[in-house]
Amino acid sequence: MPPVAPSFEFLPGADASPVILHVPHSAREIPPAVRAGIVLDDGELERELDHITDAHTARLADEAARLAAVAPWRFVNRLSRLVVDPERFPDEREEMLSVGMGAVYTRTTHRAVLRPADTDPEPLVARYFRPYARAMTDAVADRLAATGRAVIVDVHSYPTEPLPYELHGAGPRPPVCLGTDPSHTPPELLDAARRAFAGLGDTGLDSPFSGAYVPLEFYGTEQRVGALMVEIRRDTYMTEPGGPAGPGLSRLAEALAELVDAVTG
Repeated sequence: MPPVAPSFEFLPGADASPVILHVPHSAREIPPAVRAGIVLDDGELERELDHITDAHTARLADEAARLAAVAPWRFVNRLSRLVVDPERFPDEREEMLSVGMGAVYTRTTHRAVLRPADTDPEPLVARYFRPYARAMTDAVADRLAATGRAVIVDVHSYPTEPLPYELHGAGPRPPVCLGTDPSHTPPELLDAARRAFAGLGDTGLDSPFSGAYVPLEFYGTEQRVGALMVEIRRDTYMTEPGGPAGPGLSRLAEALAELVDAVTG
C-alpha cells in the first residue's frame, strides 16, 4: 500500500497537563482501499457503523477540553474502528478474536461476515495499527517527560441493549461504566471519576466492559502511567443507533472536565 497521511491527531493541551483524552472509536471514515475489502453493501455498512461507532465521543472530548481549567491533550482516531481497532492486541492475546474482532475485524456486531475469514490482517496492521501505537507511545512519553506522569482517560460509549458480539454483556449496564486496570488505575483516579460522574446516575465498574488502554511499552512496568476507561451508555446523550446527540452531551462534558481537573490537581 502507498504511504498515507496519519489517520489520527494528537491535539495539544496545556504544557502542565498530564492528561490525555484518548478517543479511539468516534469516527466513521473508511478509506476506499479498505472499503473494498469489506463485503457488506453500502446500506449494511452504514447500519454497522451506527452500531459499532462511539458516536459523538470526539465532540465530548473537545467540549471537556474547552471546559477544563487546565486543558488536557487529546489523541483522536480519525478513521473507523472497522479499518483497525487500535485498542486490540494485534496477536493471539486478544480475546475478541473468538468473535472475529481482533485488531482487524472479520465479523460485525451481529456476528455476520464483514471480511472473508481468511483475510490477512498484516497489511492493515502495518499501515494503520502500528503507526497509531507508536504515536500513542510517543504521546505518553511526551507527557512523562513534561510532567513526570501521564494519565490516559479513554472516552467510549456503549449501547443500551447488548449486541451479539459482546462477550460479557449479561452484567449491569449503568449510565457510566468505569473500566480499570489492576496495574494502572490507582484508587485516587477511580475515586475522582466516581465523584465527577456521580450526578449522572449510577457509576458501575468493569461491566459491561473492563480494562483500560496503556501502550504496551509502558504496560505493567511504568507506574507513572495511569489509565481509566470511561464508557458512557448511549441513551444518556444520543439517539440510538447512530443518531444525533442530545442535551446529555453537555452534562457529560462538564463531568469529564471535572475529572480532568481533579486528576490534573
